[in-house]
Amino acid sequence: MNMLIPILIIVASNTVYNICAKSTPEGINTFASLTVTYLVAAGAALAMFFITGRDRNLSAELAKVNWSQIALGISIVGLESGFILAFRAGWKIGLAQLVASVTVSCILIIIGYLVYKEVLSVRQFVGIGICAVGLFLITK
Repeated sequence: MNMLIPILIIVASNTVYNICAKSTPEGINTFASLTVTYLVAAGAALAMFFITGRDRNLSAELAKVNWSQIALGISIVGLESGFILAFRAGWKIGLAQLVASVTVSCILIIIGYLVYKEVLSVRQFVGIGICAVGLFLITK
């Protein structure tokens, strides 16, 4: 159950995320929209910090920040603006997410192998190949 709950949160959040990204008004500047999104996200994250944390010393926690939080913030802007722009360019909601997710998954498998020394089986290599064929078929 401990492994299932985070996945359910991801699936539910990703579903809502894509619906919201697809529903972003055409006339609004993508980055003005994201500014509002991040202000709401910052408020929600701050509230969750105080609701869930035993140690509520925000300054002490912020002192632990490293490069990865900065890079994550930048990558989130790229991710979200990319999806909004993809939907505005005409991508279908399910297809854009599927193509992006499968592509990212294949890249992360390779990064896991090369950088994190994760073991890859023949079955996983075959799976990457099947994903590549699937991406070709689904985007044609």
